Amino acid sequence: MDPNNALALAGSGMVAAGMLIRLLIDLSSVLLLVGFIYYPLHRQKDYMFTFFVFNLVIFIICLLLGASRIQMGFAFGLFALFSILRYRTILIPVKEMGYFFVCVAMGIFNALVSEENHFVILLCADGLLLAAVFILDRYVTLNHETSKEIIYERIDLIKPVNRPEMLDDLATRTGLPVHRVEIISIDFLRDTATIRAFYFEKKIRNAVPTAP
Repeated sequence: MDPNNALALAGSGMVAAGMLIRLLIDLSSVLLLVGFIYYPLHRQKDYMFTFFVFNLVIFIICLLLGASRIQMGFAFGLFALFSILRYRTILIPVKEMGYFFVCVAMGIFNALVSEENHFVILLCADGLLLAAVFILDRYVTLNHETSKEIIYERIDLIKPVNRPEMLDDLATRTGLPVHRVEIISIDFLRDTATIRAFYFEKKIRNAVPTAP
């Protein structure tokens, strides 16, 4: 066998091994992020598929384009392009968008960071990012106020003087710790009002019993 061909094959094998290691690091990091940090706390299965697929797509694109020695500015431009994507059917909550950004970022730097440091930078970056997300989401997150739009038929309670009774009625009927409401519109023909009820997510989490 020609020595040049042998060296080329050996080099291709090393490149393939490096790509496989990068892929394993990336998938392991996303699995930890989505399966062990996001899902146990938020219990939203609808977004898990999106997190995995976008991370894998970004990883493959950056890996293939990285072989062409693209500039780092292009990588940041690609990150910005995918970061502003929005679904047209629903609005992604802010917390889920944060996890989405993390998945996109992982796909980019796991594919583009130089191999000269024997993947130490990848492991450190992934570990630091996972630790930061875990701590911020579980222990540093502020008490987030959430709202729901409700068609309310007890129009007699929409008066400001009856607001405490209205809050108690909403809390009893919805099971949510409603602490304030906004009147969006009033339909006197149907004796209904469209209101927005506000409550804190943290109170719901604390009220839900944990499985033994």
